[in-house]
Amino acid sequence: MIRITATTRRQVLAGIALLAAATPARAQTTLDATTLGLVEGSDADQSDILQHALGRAADSGRVLRLPRGIIYAQGLDLPGNLIVEGVPGSTTIASISGGTIGSIHEHNALVLRDIIFAGRGTAEGTQGLLSLEYADNITLERCAFRGAPGIAVSIVDAAATIRDCEFDDIGDAAIHATDSRGLLISGNRIDGCGNAGIRVWRGESGPDGSIISANRIANIDWRGGGNGQNGNGINVYKADEVIIADNHIADCAFTAIRLNATNNSQISGNTCLRSGEVAIFSEFEFSGSVIANNIVDGAATGISITNLDSGGQLAVCQGNIVRNITPASAVNPDTIPIGIFAEAETAITGNTVQGVPGVAIAAGYGTFLRNVLIAGNVISESDIGIGVSVVDGAGRVHIGGNAITARQHAVVGLAWTDIVEADLAGNAERYPNVSLGS
Repeated sequence: MIRITATTRRQVLAGIALLAAATPARAQTTLDATTLGLVEGSDADQSDILQHALGRAADSGRVLRLPRGIIYAQGLDLPGNLIVEGVPGSTTIASISGGTIGSIHEHNALVLRDIIFAGRGTAEGTQGLLSLEYADNITLERCAFRGAPGIAVSIVDAAATIRDCEFDDIGDAAIHATDSRGLLISGNRIDGCGNAGIRVWRGESGPDGSIISANRIANIDWRGGGNGQNGNGINVYKADEVIIADNHIADCAFTAIRLNATNNSQISGNTCLRSGEVAIFSEFEFSGSVIANNIVDGAATGISITNLDSGGQLAVCQGNIVRNITPASAVNPDTIPIGIFAEAETAITGNTVQGVPGVAIAAGYGTFLRNVLIAGNVISESDIGIGVSVVDGAGRVHIGGNAITARQHAVVGLAWTDIVEADLAGNAERYPNVSLGS
């Protein structure tokens, strides 16, 4: 039998008193928005009530808990130092006229969790349902964005984490970031966008450092038209040091992943299916692109590393599988059926290319060729294995150690798009810019 001494009883009573005192304090860490007048499922505009609740929660340092059902609101100014939570799968904030639901402007440390943001009406333009501007440490997690007439999440000069969110039926882009301070965009599902899945752009070239990983992106249209500025799953423009890894991207009108004028960017481990033009693109004045260990299945061109004429150069294209290239592009008739294409300071090594109704691996276009290595690749079921520009003025290319089975020719010399040497491997000495070896 255990006996409780007086000292022990005093300690127990003190502990009970401390527990009783602590319980109300813990209860006060969450603020229920309905206690401040927010009505569940009301058809009324509750913008003012919700704005007041946001302010009260931020001022008191408490988590704001939103109720189930639809809350109609618009033009909210979201404060910092705040966590706002909805009921998973049930809390919806709906735009009254299709405009911006909320803006985070010059505020830091905000978390939005388990909230559905829904567009409403026929508003046009590119404004976001949610706008982040000049802010740090913003987190959106397990949220959903539906029916945005323009952009779902618009980001300007901000640092944010967007994870495990869903984007459906978006008029322009799911996420459009300009001059961001480093984004983590991970684990999201994006399906059905008018022009783009994710855009990371800068007004002027410079370090960005965003990481875009493990997202599922599908059904990206090109309602805005053009020849590549729309219709892309992930588009990076003038933003340097961006990592794009382990994403699943399918059915984009143009490109699964498009790098435009970037520096030191990496594209690795992505699965790119049924792209309407080039599946993976590194173009214009880029420098330092690593394109490695991706799967491309279905595209008009698999991987294109191009635009020496604009200063584009320096890349590694390694360990990719490229297959099932289509004879033509429905969106860009200028696209040529090629598995992998490169122009300057590029190593094309260790790739497997299959099923190209054209050239499996091509180096250079006319005089736009300089210092390309094509080695250790496996090529099968293609019309032509390797094609190299041999016109006067074309730069050097080295070919070695490739395993090729081709329907027409193994290695050819090209003058622009015409075959001028059907057996380049046997007659390489005629072309001073071509060398062969192991």
